[in-house]
Amino acid sequence: MNTLRSHERGAISGSLIAIILVSLAAVLLAGLSVYLFLQYNEQKTNVDGKIAIADATARREQQEIDDKNFTIKEKEPNREFVGPDDYGRLTFSYPKTWSVYVAKDAEQSTTYEAYLNPVVVPPISTKQQFATRVLIENKDFDTVIASYDAKVKKGDLKSSPTSANGVNGTRLDGTFSENRRGAVVIYKLRDKTISVFTDADTFKPDFEELIKTIKFNG
Repeated sequence: MNTLRSHERGAISGSLIAIILVSLAAVLLAGLSVYLFLQYNEQKTNVDGKIAIADATARREQQEIDDKNFTIKEKEPNREFVGPDDYGRLTFSYPKTWSVYVAKDAEQSTTYEAYLNPVVVPPISTKQQFATRVLIENKDFDTVIASYDAKVKKGDLKSSPTSANGVNGTRLDGTFSENRRGAVVIYKLRDKTISVFTDADTFKPDFEELIKTIKFNG
């Protein structure tokens, strides 16, 4: 009798242990499943976030390219600037979206001044920046170049050779004044001097294209 009860207790204990082990395995498996699910969810969130950022970056870059291409196309075809015949008939191409204002005409002054700027030309002042300024002075070329010597020696301006229409000239890049930082190309025109400026680095790309088309009767 005692032997039978011992066998029953052994069987019950074995079954209980098996149940406990199975339960623990189930709990561990459930915990592992939850952990793996959380890991998957986190990784998926990270991947989705990276994809979203990459998509947004690609869209922004494409929009910037589209805007730049639109701006370039909007400026075409170019218009032609034509200066007075008595002052060498200076010509060059400029964007059609720009406006031109002649401040001093050759018939009324010994100096010719013209201003070009996108959309409208703002009021003329020494503090105002313009996309392009044209100045034809009744001054000797060497005298005009000498007027920039101090800034070149100081390092505010950098001097380099340039040419247009087969005529050699001088180019200056840098800071001309507190409000104007850009470039100018200067050419000798008989007893006069032509200077074509840009007053801000923002306009440099258009200025570079513009000066490639400069022509005048030397």
